[in-house]
Amino acid sequence: MTQTPPPRFHTPRAGRLGGLDGLRAIAVGLVLCYHLFPGSLPGGFLGVDVFFAISGFLITTLLLREHRSTGRIALWSFWKRRARRLLPALGLVLVISTALALLANRDLLVGIGRQIAGAALFVSNWTSIVGGADYFARDAPELFRNTWSLAIEEQYYIVLPLLLLVVVRIGNRYVRALPLAALGTASALLMAGLAAAGADPTRVYFGSDTHIFGLACGAALALATAPRSTPAPQETASALAHVVSAATAIAGLATLGWLAATLREGSAESFAWGFQLATLAALATVWAVSRPGVWIGRALDARPLRWIGERSYGIYLWHWPLLLIASAVLGTWPAQLVGAITLALSVAVAALSYRFVEEPVRRFGFRRTLARALRPGRIEPRGRLVPAVIGGVLVLAVPAAAAAVATAPSRSSAEDAVARGEAAREAQQEEPEASAEEPTSAPTQAGPLQPEGTEVTAIGDSVMLASLPELETRFSGITIDAAVSRGMGVGVEIAAQQADAETLRPVLLVGLGTNGPINVDELDALRAAAGDRQIVLVNAHGDREWIPGVNEALREYAESHRGVVVADWDETISAAPSTALAGDGIHPNPTGGELYADCVRRAIDDLQQPGEGVGFSVPRR
Repeated sequence: MTQTPPPRFHTPRAGRLGGLDGLRAIAVGLVLCYHLFPGSLPGGFLGVDVFFAISGFLITTLLLREHRSTGRIALWSFWKRRARRLLPALGLVLVISTALALLANRDLLVGIGRQIAGAALFVSNWTSIVGGADYFARDAPELFRNTWSLAIEEQYYIVLPLLLLVVVRIGNRYVRALPLAALGTASALLMAGLAAAGADPTRVYFGSDTHIFGLACGAALALATAPRSTPAPQETASALAHVVSAATAIAGLATLGWLAATLREGSAESFAWGFQLATLAALATVWAVSRPGVWIGRALDARPLRWIGERSYGIYLWHWPLLLIASAVLGTWPAQLVGAITLALSVAVAALSYRFVEEPVRRFGFRRTLARALRPGRIEPRGRLVPAVIGGVLVLAVPAAAAAVATAPSRSSAEDAVARGEAAREAQQEEPEASAEEPTSAPTQAGPLQPEGTEVTAIGDSVMLASLPELETRFSGITIDAAVSRGMGVGVEIAAQQADAETLRPVLLVGLGTNGPINVDELDALRAAAGDRQIVLVNAHGDREWIPGVNEALREYAESHRGVVVADWDETISAAPSTALAGDGIHPNPTGGELYADCVRRAIDDLQQPGEGVGFSVPRR
């Protein structure tokens, strides 16, 4: 009877660092879950920091090997290899994605010239900072926003070999590692310090000075653990080394998993210690899995993980622009389905790019690869079709991308909608103030009222701001305080200030919830600030993970408190044509503004009919 042989781990070829491709697969998986399936991994953005740690360690290790074997570091050869590795896939992504965006949604082309230049020159992190981009804003995501990390890496790799030429002269390998470790520590502290001082989060996150610690500490790890001579191929780890490495790797991966499941993007804790702890966990895992002969490194070299890891660069490049394009094209499709389609497309396109573009350029260089493509007779018949298709796509995509850059709008349709509201607000502020005889507390007489605009105070976010002209038309004399990126906490403070100043009117209209979750404590504080005034809570609409929770919280609160109703903007706009909203699917244009005012009018009418409107079925508590 023939026995099935036991499964065997992949054995890396001599000189190859085991486990790192598997770690790359894990890192890109974290980023994909975070972007493609919102809410599944709140801290999945830390996958980029895992990439930084792997890259800093690997590139430094390869340069040290070159120095040990040749006695020098060939700078020009190193930079040429980096160009061969990065530029082919990047060029395809920039050209094809820009052309597709032209067809999908012109909102995606805002600032596209700056984005392409920044990505191509590996300075997109700084061009985004200078251009005032907000990495954490969801209203107008940039098509090539994800190239910020690539920019930081390549800026670092201009400097790294120059630093190594100096530190390799130091005899003790631990002392060699100190300058890079000091650089990484300074960067990590600078991130925490600037964030604590209230610096712009995008500046802190994108800055090469504040986010280089993973790369620098990865290089320090490579210097500290570099062998004094090239190890023999047959060298294996001791039993104790197996145990230590496995425990370290498991602890590192567990820490990364915990952070990915709990850390919130842009939070104070992420800048204070989150990125730094993730980097330490990644470095510990890198050290553990790359030790010669260690089983956990060979386990991470399992074929599926290795396959993904080898293509992780292309997958990372493609997934973000394809997600934005797919979201624009598929419109109201469920976010999870859009994410799944984007995932399949990203992996497929990255695999084709790796096989037919990236690997040939790495092997033959740019000129020889182009020459081979122009002479298909030298290629096997079965290998001619895909290069021909890629060439045809580029023939169409290059002029389309050029046209997209030339005709790109200066701002998105959502920004136009908000600007329209801001202009109306400025015009309102220039008008003479209304009579000081307006009521500032709820009337006491019994019976239903039909409040006019002079009896309504509105506090809201950019959705209300975009609807401001229609609200002013529908409710003449209304006062509106609406601003971009405002949350409920700020709204409570504004209501309390107006109540103290006795300018808060009998009906308080609150349109907040688009920009973040809302809790019961905030609603209680809002009601306390309003006193006996009636409250209309406008719910939220948009493809953001917290909005269903916001709408449920508002509904439950209104049902359990007399004098509080919900204006169901979500239901109103969901039943309307998509043309009622700007391209982001959140901000109303003039037609949508009229619908916003309509749903507010209905809610106020319900508010004046006890026993029939929401919020009157349960006695006041």
